[in-house]
Amino acid sequence: MAKENMRFSWATLGCGAIAGEMAQAMKRLGGTFCGVAGRRPEKARAFAAAYGIEKVYEAPDELFRDPDIDIVYISTPHNTHAPYICRALAAGKHVLAEKSITLNSDELSRAAALAEEKHRILAEAMTLYHMPLFKKLDGLVRSGALGALHIAQLNFGSYKPYDEKNRFFSKALAGGALLDIGIYALSCARWFMSEKPEELLSQVRLAATGVDEEAGLLLKNRAGEMSAVTLSLRARQPKRATLAFDKGYIEIFDYPRADKAAIVWTEDGRREEIAAGAADEALGCEVLDMEAAAAGETNAMHLDYTTDVMEIMTRLRRAWGLQYPEEA
Repeated sequence: MAKENMRFSWATLGCGAIAGEMAQAMKRLGGTFCGVAGRRPEKARAFAAAYGIEKVYEAPDELFRDPDIDIVYISTPHNTHAPYICRALAAGKHVLAEKSITLNSDELSRAAALAEEKHRILAEAMTLYHMPLFKKLDGLVRSGALGALHIAQLNFGSYKPYDEKNRFFSKALAGGALLDIGIYALSCARWFMSEKPEELLSQVRLAATGVDEEAGLLLKNRAGEMSAVTLSLRARQPKRATLAFDKGYIEIFDYPRADKAAIVWTEDGRREEIAAGAADEALGCEVLDMEAAAAGETNAMHLDYTTDVMEIMTRLRRAWGLQYPEEA
């Protein structure tokens, strides 16, 4: 990805590992965060020193009040996202929030309404929506070359030693497989499905803390397209997506940040390799698309897909009886 000057002033609310990756992505683009805030000011100061950031805010609202900041990137725990998003939007900032963007559909609906009222961009940092490979595959699918989609199969599994204090298993930190890793699988499925799934079936295994640690999901939309998703926080699985169409299937490995895929054509079994972009440029793609949206040049942030996925996750958790403290 060629370096180009970033056009907007960004600040980060959150100083964790993903915020560090975003700072590095901006550096490759020739820019940086202009300011940083965190829940602990001392951590924000350390982050600023590590990445050459000029402004350190003592509190999030100080960041939101800064007239020099155009876009706020939020990467705090996702049970804190909704209030921060709404305060940033109310202050006139564009917002890019890490996944999951909110806890549930009601929170997202309120935030989206505020973004529309303030004429600001609100988006979830779902990397695959911005990767060149997925844009290339989307063009191929929309061309009709593969015919109709029949079923999408997606896996995502990682092994996390059980610890009730770890955020993955903590209900107080909105833990669980669905919001942490399932969102990638569901977002990938939604990218290829022609419309939102309406029919949902699932099986879930809850951890002792009450959050979902493993699940199997089956989705179907009115077009008859189906998606099968398996998730686990207790066993490794390949991050693999297989999309089966009339005329062939697409196979994508490591789909959250994929730069390669393969098409196997039904008629003759021919395998065609597809490549676009680079996995290590994934976050830079997010930044550039967000800036283009903020400039009014594109509508590439896909809040519509984010809304569909959030509705699915909200309905699934309600069926499981899984409620977070903020939702009580």
